[in-house]
Amino acid sequence: MESFERMEAALKEASPAVAKASSLVLYDQAPHAFHADYRPSYRKDAADDGWKRMLAWFRQHGL
Repeated sequence: MESFERMEAALKEASPAVAKASSLVLYDQAPHAFHADYRPSYRKDAADDGWKRMLAWFRQHGL
């Protein structure tokens, strides 16, 4: 949680364009590598949501 709070603080200090185009999501109960479906740490709901958010971000920003 401490590292998440540091990332939030850094984002607030970033340029307005970067801050506006960025977001941070914390998935409760999702450990490191929760997106790797071959590991015991895999969390399907969080992984699916993160993937959808990533695709939407790329569509929105034209990448």
